[in-house]
Amino acid sequence: MASHIVGYPRMGPKRELKFALESFWDGKSSAEDLKKVAAGLRASIWKQMADAGIKYIPSNTFSYYDQVLDATAMLGAVPPRYGWTGGEIGFDTYFSMARGNASVPAMEMTKWFDTNYHFIVPELGPDVNFTYASHKAVDEYKEAKAFLFQLGVDTIPVLIGPVSYLVLSKPAKGADKSFSLLSLLPKVIAVYKEVVADLKAAGATWIQFDEPTLVLDLDPHTLQAFTATYSELESTLSGLNVLIETYFADVPAEAYKTLTTLNGITAFGFDLVRGAKTLDLIKGGFPSGKHLFAGVVDGRNIWANDLAASLSTLTSLEGIVGKDNLVVSTSCSLLHTAVDLVNETKLDNEIKSWLAFAAQKIVEVNALAKALSGQKDEAFFSSNAAAQASRKSSPRVTNEAVQKAAAALKGSDHRRATNVGARLDAQQKKLNLPVLPTTTIGSFPQTVELRRVRREYKANKITEEEYVTSIKEEIRKVVELQEQLDIDVLVHGEPERNDMVEYFGEQLSGFAFTVNGWVQSYGSRCVKPPIIYGDVSRPKPMTVFWSSMAQSMTKRPMKGMLTGPVTILNWSFVRNDQPRSETTYQIALAIKDEVEDLEKGGIGVIQIDEAALREGLPLRKSEQAHYLDWAVHAFRITNIGVQDTTQIHTHMCYSNFNDIIHSIIDMDADVITIENSRSDEKLLSVFREGVKYGAGIGPGVYDIHSPRIPPTEEIADRINKMLAVLETNILWVNPDCGLKTRKYTEVNPALTNMVAATKLIRNQLASGK
Repeated sequence: MASHIVGYPRMGPKRELKFALESFWDGKSSAEDLKKVAAGLRASIWKQMADAGIKYIPSNTFSYYDQVLDATAMLGAVPPRYGWTGGEIGFDTYFSMARGNASVPAMEMTKWFDTNYHFIVPELGPDVNFTYASHKAVDEYKEAKAFLFQLGVDTIPVLIGPVSYLVLSKPAKGADKSFSLLSLLPKVIAVYKEVVADLKAAGATWIQFDEPTLVLDLDPHTLQAFTATYSELESTLSGLNVLIETYFADVPAEAYKTLTTLNGITAFGFDLVRGAKTLDLIKGGFPSGKHLFAGVVDGRNIWANDLAASLSTLTSLEGIVGKDNLVVSTSCSLLHTAVDLVNETKLDNEIKSWLAFAAQKIVEVNALAKALSGQKDEAFFSSNAAAQASRKSSPRVTNEAVQKAAAALKGSDHRRATNVGARLDAQQKKLNLPVLPTTTIGSFPQTVELRRVRREYKANKITEEEYVTSIKEEIRKVVELQEQLDIDVLVHGEPERNDMVEYFGEQLSGFAFTVNGWVQSYGSRCVKPPIIYGDVSRPKPMTVFWSSMAQSMTKRPMKGMLTGPVTILNWSFVRNDQPRSETTYQIALAIKDEVEDLEKGGIGVIQIDEAALREGLPLRKSEQAHYLDWAVHAFRITNIGVQDTTQIHTHMCYSNFNDIIHSIIDMDADVITIENSRSDEKLLSVFREGVKYGAGIGPGVYDIHSPRIPPTEEIADRINKMLAVLETNILWVNPDCGLKTRKYTEVNPALTNMVAATKLIRNQLASGK
């Protein structure tokens, strides 16, 4: 019986780490307080896995912020601007890299493959001095060993593989275009050798290298880097069992061949949920005597595993690799799912029976391993089969009218009849905006008082009238603040909203919600994805009341704020019993109804956020065109029915957009606001390279995920860089993202400087400078 977990959520079942981090950052608690909370969480996770019977338990998957940042700290690859002078990297340097500080900006943050988790992108130049600067991996292994000693259980220390680390990095600013990140491998390997030697000395018998980039379309040079790396590490790894773990997609045939012929490797881990085609490669040939860590339990979604189907898959694999060489595992780290279904006291029993969170997935993994070894828990399997049947037959899942309406969309293009240039002219006549119009992305700070009001209303502790009065007052404050700041296009601040997806899901049919189904997005930021279990429709208007109220408070344009269908899809736990495109079309029709009701309610500017468009892009290029086709089509469906004078905005954040810029243009929005500042204005390079963009665009002028206040001169400089590649009449000025997570003491001066910088540039343009 052999079972394995790739990784586990860090935040805790009730976000214990989040609150400890934020208390530490606010100076309300000490570093020792933070470390104590973290140690408690690690111990509870290890014990939970040991009690469940997991044989291969991971260590070093805990992180105070991000596992890639942990690898950067381990390698001592600290960008010079943080003033690190050597020695063991402490919290000050670590969190400055993650969040920035009063004097320097944070490192770039982007999506971890096609998930909603964000990682901190390493910045590496040819002269980087790698040095073993964080002993976290070894320290946590020793901590786990001491804790689990009485249970007779050991852990597998987990490291980001050296090749994937470099492939996911970016060249440091100023690096020559000819510089290859893979040229740094010898320096990186030297540090990895020290880490491995320390782990061996501490008593480790296994080590797990996560090399998820093996699922990407890699060129022969990069594939050769894997061979060279593990050949160089072979002597150091001697005496250890070595697992190379992949996840999130199929491993391409050439990468599979490269991987399974590496020297000195004991085991290979594959995602057999999202990488079902990998099964064919395994059946076509698997190295004799090696272990297969078969990821059959979904680490990305919250549906209970179909145990009978998984056992059938495992049985067929057992015939290929041998009984003693097969290990049951998760498809990827459980970081991407909610923590424990036990804490969900408000989900109805039928839907709850269909679900499995991280804690339940551990049990599923072990149940499958026991069944393979001849110790099948018949009652557990029978209960699972009943839940699978219940979900397939439940009338709550299917709405024939919705299915027919969505199916009818597939044959048409759905595009606004007038081209964007003519629409912008009509909109300008109506809105009369100045050159370089200013706006924000949507949300304003969610204060403690605001959260209290929403919580008390939900618990029926205050009346609806009291709730509306409180929210109305908050909207009035936000509107008056924006007018004082002299922002051109306003937002209502979204005080009534808990989350940009959950808020809409609560008002749509086909969604279910959790109380504690939190998932880490980045750092201490957690989201609580809705569960799409059935066909989606909109029973009644969702935002018109609040947006119309806000518009009545000002003569300036007020944006109606909606979340787009692709983002609602990608930021939810999505049903897995029909294609994702069909679910997206259903959501698009619901948002279309809302857009048209906003327009009727007097809202002339409507923002339909597609923050997660890039996130859902398949990792393999051969599958990307199909996704972009239906994703872009779904966005266009939402606003096909509005007048030319209604201005449609969209927003995207924290992803690599350059490779899908033509699809973004094809969305046919009137204005797009997009993250730009944290990624060192990478977006602007697209326009320098000749991409023509005729719609309005607002590349972000400052990073809202850092507490740092950008000075006026810095923002003005950013605007000038934008004007060097974009026409004056299409450029907007705005932050990178929403302001929900910031404090007013940060928001007010940052927006003041943004407006001042804009006026400075306007004056320069007016004077011809």
